[in-house]
Amino acid sequence: MSKIATLEIDGKKYEFPVIIGTENEVAIDIEKLRSETGYITMDPGYKNSGSCKSDITFLDGEEGILRYRGYSIEDLAGKANFLEVAYLLVFGELPTKDQLFQFEEDIRKHTLVNEEMKKIVEGFPRTAHPMGILASLTSALTAFNPKPVNVENEKEMYQAVCKTMGKFLVIATYTYRKSMGYPLNYYDNTKGYVENFMHLMFELPTGPYTPDPAVVDALNKLFILHGDHEQNCSTSTVRMVGSSHAGLFASISAGVSALWGPLHGGANQAVLEMLEEIQANGGDADKYMAKAKDRNDPFRLMGFGHRVYKNFDPRAKIIKKAADEVLATLGVDDPILQIAKKLEAAALVDDYFVSRKLYPNVDFYSGIIYRAMGIPTEMFTVLFAIGRLPGWIAQWKEMRINKEPIGRPRQIYTGYELRDFKPMDQR
Repeated sequence: MSKIATLEIDGKKYEFPVIIGTENEVAIDIEKLRSETGYITMDPGYKNSGSCKSDITFLDGEEGILRYRGYSIEDLAGKANFLEVAYLLVFGELPTKDQLFQFEEDIRKHTLVNEEMKKIVEGFPRTAHPMGILASLTSALTAFNPKPVNVENEKEMYQAVCKTMGKFLVIATYTYRKSMGYPLNYYDNTKGYVENFMHLMFELPTGPYTPDPAVVDALNKLFILHGDHEQNCSTSTVRMVGSSHAGLFASISAGVSALWGPLHGGANQAVLEMLEEIQANGGDADKYMAKAKDRNDPFRLMGFGHRVYKNFDPRAKIIKKAADEVLATLGVDDPILQIAKKLEAAALVDDYFVSRKLYPNVDFYSGIIYRAMGIPTEMFTVLFAIGRLPGWIAQWKEMRINKEPIGRPRQIYTGYELRDFKPMDQR
């Protein structure tokens, strides 16, 4: 027997169905609330509102659980490569050996970016933020691929996925090459997807570049960990924009812009900026731990705790080990990273942080890895976007296939009541 929720307003009762998910998540279906009662709900930030049904990602913040299509993030990060996980997110199942081979081959077919895109890159100043360039270049891809994707046509949708995965990686690295004044690189079909990121970023015409396997493995894990995260700000933005039937590139460009914010994808950049501030002011980690615990001090310790996870971020557990391996392998002697390790060690045993479950999160460790790799702080969120890309594609595809209505939240108006218009000489 299905559950019913009863709402009483001014003595009149209304009944609304209760929806139960496969992991026993429950929601009250208020789709007809306004039409039946004249009321709407008020939920700033949509923290208590479900905008859709989705079978892509399950997240339990209280228990520290993250799963893609039913697979634990621990298994995926430990046993799969990024393209396997991308295929899983977008198409619903892990690929066979033949499917994965074909997927990678088909992505390679779409990695050449129209040469005219380079003119757009040239138009940006070298001081432009990489995320601003990436959002613009992603949107510009629409001009070179104007035909809309028919989501009902499996072949068209598959080609669109491969095209997006191929071109996005390349233009993402354009943003770094532009800032450094380096020539733009081409995808190397003899290398894997993650290895190509390193090649596209760092290889120069003056000689070959061979990335360290430990770094490639860490990047593979980071991309997987960032693959999807339920209805976060950027993902909800992609679905919202896509609900107007805007194209895939346009929707993803909007997601890039949403990810840019320091409260979302820009958090790993904020971590390194905080560490640099501590270093500039003497490098005393203990002093800043004390400042973080002082309610009257505006200083905020970035990279600790999470809005959703009320336990240890499961992604942080995985990437902590990778961060330790990268630092050991590269032998980096960086005072900034030494401060980070001191903060981490203190927070894991300090009663103030432990009691409040303010554990180091994925942004904290990813920032450490990127710093050790020599990636500029401004590029951190670009790497986040590369990892999140398959999740955005999967969410856009699901939203369109499910024929979800155009997003249109309501509001409570708190402005003036009707006023008489005053002529200019009476104002």
